[in-house]
Amino acid sequence: MTTALFDELKPPLEAHEAVVEATRCLECGGAHAPAPCTVACPADVDVPGFVTAIAEGDPAHAAELIFAENLLGGTCARVCPTELLCEGACVLAHEGRRPIEIGRLQRHAADVGLVEPRNLRRSAARSGFRVAVVGAGPAGLACAGELAALGHAVTVYDERQETGGLVRYAIAPYRELREPLPGETALVRALGARVVLGWHVGPARLQLLAETNDAVVLAVGMGPDARAHIMGDDLDGVWDSLPFIERIKTENAPRIGHRVVVIGGGNTAIDVAIESVRLGAETVPILYRRTEAEMPAYPHEVEQARSEGVEIRLLTSPVRFLGRTWLEGVECVRMELGEPDESGRARPEPVPGSEHVVPCETAIKAIGQEPREEPAEWLGDRLLDAKGRLWADPLNGRTSEPWVYAAGDATNGGATVVEAVRQGKLVARTVDDDLQRVP
Repeated sequence: MTTALFDELKPPLEAHEAVVEATRCLECGGAHAPAPCTVACPADVDVPGFVTAIAEGDPAHAAELIFAENLLGGTCARVCPTELLCEGACVLAHEGRRPIEIGRLQRHAADVGLVEPRNLRRSAARSGFRVAVVGAGPAGLACAGELAALGHAVTVYDERQETGGLVRYAIAPYRELREPLPGETALVRALGARVVLGWHVGPARLQLLAETNDAVVLAVGMGPDARAHIMGDDLDGVWDSLPFIERIKTENAPRIGHRVVVIGGGNTAIDVAIESVRLGAETVPILYRRTEAEMPAYPHEVEQARSEGVEIRLLTSPVRFLGRTWLEGVECVRMELGEPDESGRARPEPVPGSEHVVPCETAIKAIGQEPREEPAEWLGDRLLDAKGRLWADPLNGRTSEPWVYAAGDATNGGATVVEAVRQGKLVARTVDDDLQRVP
């Protein structure tokens, strides 16, 4: 049976299912030895605490525990690689048993709590300080909410018409379409933060924010898809991954034909390949120029793609796109691994005489993202690292510019949503500490 386009990988648990699942928890850990699942959570959520609350029939209290540490607790429950984090650390898994479904339990509690987001957190008395946060993605929302909870007057600015950043526009809808971002945004607002959407921050506006606020946090994410430099990519039918996913998530899915090729080996390549199958493509090979051991995608996601009908073609590299006006195929060459390159991975080298054509009507390039160009336009090169990303101290989020901080994908080149939340929290604490020292 074909899986529907928006069917979720991890559907919600019914209330009775959540209680049964939660009672499997061993409630390990204590004051001097935290539970492994909590240690594995970048957001420091008290996992045994909220799981116990669910087992006791109190999902509202479970939600309070979750959102006390993670203002995007509902989103992270849906999109986190729990298999590698909390669930991967579960004691049951190390005993050869099925780990607790922590992600689905967190979603269950978060969905209960977000019915009335104002009840989840309280804010401190107003401090009198003003902070601007540029970017309403995971890092920006988490940072703004935590700063507001600490009593500061915070305004979040974003050029989009909806909050969520990459979660809203660039993560496959089978993970998360829109919900629970509106509820999480309502929670951030309830804590006292203003959210201003459709507001592009250029150099003049950034200067204005710096002059009218006590601190500015840049959480602007990454830029467009990395350039693939493949001949013929101006043909109709050749897509970059981010516009492709955005079209689906805004319910304007493109026509893709029966044969789709995906180029890349990361999690985004997996996302667009699975979505292509769900859009009705009959064949969807992923072309990756190294072996599976080098694929950046999580192993469990590679297996998910295979289970939905995606083929993984390894040691295969595209050379050019073929067609007159509409894409008809991708010319490829076989690869073999040579000496390590600057990244330390074996360098793929073409095998002479191995050229071949993979027929297709659609090709999607998913080879990563480039840094946003705006920070250089705003601030010059003084705040950028050698890769063109915003530089910030990883321990505190401070940049080399006084009272300017940075967090999230803009600083690390792209990581998990829960890592963005962790960085947003860290920067909020740093800003608060620095403001408290103002004479």
